[in-house]
Amino acid sequence: MLGKFLAIVLVVSGLAAGGAMYYLQVYGYYDEVALTPGKDVVLLPLGETEPRPIAYSDFQAIDAGSSPIRYRACFTTSLAPQELAQLFQVSEQKHPRNAPGWFDCFDAEALGAALDAGAAAAFISVKNISYGVDRIVAVTDQGLGFAWHELNACGEKAYDGTVVGETCPPRPQSN
Repeated sequence: MLGKFLAIVLVVSGLAAGGAMYYLQVYGYYDEVALTPGKDVVLLPLGETEPRPIAYSDFQAIDAGSSPIRYRACFTTSLAPQELAQLFQVSEQKHPRNAPGWFDCFDAEALGAALDAGAAAAFISVKNISYGVDRIVAVTDQGLGFAWHELNACGEKAYDGTVVGETCPPRPQSN
């Protein structure tokens, strides 16, 4: 009898822990990003270091303090990718990170296909928004816009344990 009771306790505990872990990873740490007009969608102009805002509407975004690469955003714009490419730094990023399934507007697979097909273009928004992480903004021919965070070369080195080297900025000191 004691063995059955212990087995039930173990199974119920495992299910509760698994359910809690799933909830925390998919829903728990994300927060909606507050709208800050004129600052939500910025792109890095050619030959400059300070990003500039572009025209956008219907902005929605999520972020999580638990990781610098959990940011995702969606918006619309009247600007065409071809116009933007003449003024702003193009990114070679063609594979956006997935968003949680409940954040419906961000479809990483469809966006990746549009980037590969040339129906969308990706741009650098902010370099080192967090150490080793850049914000990337993509705009489609239909005026849909998406933003996400991606590890840059320094971030890839820093987070896989490789020696960062002199080409990367020093890591900020943690308190």
